[in-house]
This record gives sequence, C-alpha cells and structure tokens, in this order.
Amino acid sequence: MYHFFVSKDQVGPETVTIRGGDVNHIRNVLRMKPGERLFVSDGERAVYECRIEELGIEAVEARILSRTEDMKELPARLHLFQGIPKGDKLELIIQKAVELGACEIIPVMTRRTVVRLEKKKEAAKVARWNIIAESAAKQSGRGLIPQVTRVMSFEEALAYGKDFQVKIIPFERAEGMGETKRQLESIEPGMDVGIYIGPEGGFEDSEAEAAQRQGVTPVSLGKRILRTETAGLMVLSVAGYLLESRDT
Repeated sequence: MYHFFVSKDQVGPETVTIRGGDVNHIRNVLRMKPGERLFVSDGERAVYECRIEELGIEAVEARILSRTEDMKELPARLHLFQGIPKGDKLELIIQKAVELGACEIIPVMTRRTVVRLEKKKEAAKVARWNIIAESAAKQSGRGLIPQVTRVMSFEEALAYGKDFQVKIIPFERAEGMGETKRQLESIEPGMDVGIYIGPEGGFEDSEAEAAQRQGVTPVSLGKRILRTETAGLMVLSVAGYLLESRDT
C-alpha cells in the first residue's frame, strides 16, 4: 500500500486531508480512485490506514480506518554527521541513511572538504536533500521523515552533539575493533548517538583531537579503508542490527 506523510494539523478525528505535491502524485501518477486504501503518517510515529473518499484538485480526503503506533523506528536516535563529499554522493548517503534508520543527517564542512557551498545556493541544496530524505522515508515505510539540517562547521557539529550519550568518530589511526564493539553495544533505547564521518581524505589529526576533547571516541571500522559514502552506512547498519536484534 502506498505511504504518505502529512502534518499533525491535517489529521482530524475521522479523516485525513492530504495537500501539496502528493495530491498530483495520487491523482495523476498513481491514478488512485475513491475507495482505494493508503497509509498516512503524521510524522510523530502515528500511522493511519485510510480509504480515499474524495479526490480534489488541491486536496485528497481520506477516511481513517485504523490507527497504530509506528513500530519501524529504531529505539535509539542515530544522528549522522556527514562530511560533505564531492559530486552527488551526499544524495546517495542521505537516501541510504534514511533507509537504515538514521533520525537526522547533518552535513558538515571539515578542513578536507573540497566542496564549498555558496550561501545563496545552500538553502536550495538543503531543500533538495530533504526531498530525498522524504522519498526514502516513504519507500522504507518510516513513521517519520528524518531531517537534513543546515550545513554546519565541524566545530558547530561537535557542539550540536555535545549532550549525546554515545559519540564516535571513525578514524584511520584508531586501532582494533574492541572499542568499536564496546561503543556500539553500549547504545540503549532512548539514547542519542552521534556518528561523525569525514569527507574524502578523512579528518585531520587536529579535528580528531578536537573531537576527543569533546568526548567523541575514535573507533576503527576494520583493516580496510572505506570510502566516505560507505563508512557511515556501515556504522548505521551495525548499530541498527544490534538495537533491533535485542527484540528477537
């Protein structure tokens, strides 16, 4: 069944009103008809099974058939601080990070970041990244849409995550997987977890040292050198597996 997101104020006691670009998608792309069913999420973990009652030009009215609390979100909040890579790699990273359960993606400018976004273009880039996050959330059946924040400096990113309970920074000078295992296994439900990933070329030593001073733990991701678009996804995959395997 198709899955759409609405804001809380579009959900009434008995009906949901879908507005915006999804109206055209429902009417003219999917060619749905009254009587067909769909899922609607309010972005706050509530999922509604609905039946389309009216297809207007500006809105779709759907009757609520049932309401459930979304059970697909990870029990901990994984925040991906991603050093901005070259080209369109960040778009792929955002898409896959959302599929893997990240609750937030923070683009970060580091000393080795090659791409330098002009301020007037940054807003358009962030808007596009959030569209990609929404599309990935729909595809993967998420109950909420992870946000892609504004671009932050590395110092701002460290300050943003200062109160997170678990903070790690994969770094090529870190040795052994013991600390990696300890950090990931220490993640408990309700925690905020910061995952700091460098761009191509990784972090400079001074950045890793600054992170350590802020309580971020350097960890190894193994003997192989991973690309920036691989490293964060590896951490998200393992963390998600450890969190969800506790329920089995």
